[in-house]
Amino acid sequence: MGLIEHKFEDNILTTTVDGFLNWTRKSSIWPMTFGLACCAIEMIAAGGPRFDIARFGMEVFRATPRQADLMIVSGTVTLKMAPIVKRLYDQMPEPKWVISMGSCSTCGGPYPTYAVLQGVERIVPVDVAVPGCPPRPEALFYGLMRLQDKIQEMKVLRK
Repeated sequence: MGLIEHKFEDNILTTTVDGFLNWTRKSSIWPMTFGLACCAIEMIAAGGPRFDIARFGMEVFRATPRQADLMIVSGTVTLKMAPIVKRLYDQMPEPKWVISMGSCSTCGGPYPTYAVLQGVERIVPVDVAVPGCPPRPEALFYGLMRLQDKIQEMKVLRK
């Protein structure tokens, strides 16, 4: 038994500032509307009624990077598109996270050519990689849950 158990009324909750802030962050992630290829269809399906991404508190897809804190890179990133991806990432406010969805954005996929970026982690830091070609919405949800676990363990206040 802890020292403060049964010392307060029933409606008192004790936690840390990090725990509270990380809980609010992981429960209200706003992804950016950003799809590059066939993986974007699966990302769109994840927002539909059949899979319902709203269960995770992520139903507010933003159309501008200035209001989003999650970039889901879904699809093939060409070298021509890479500077735009980097610019959108730079415009996102802190804290920001990136999910690489599909084998094309993770490692170039079946396109080992001069025109395809062989992994989006070469231009932006990737927090979670979701494998597959294209990955199902369930795989995206698994990646989102791993991102939520990562957010929950963050240190907000530095010692």
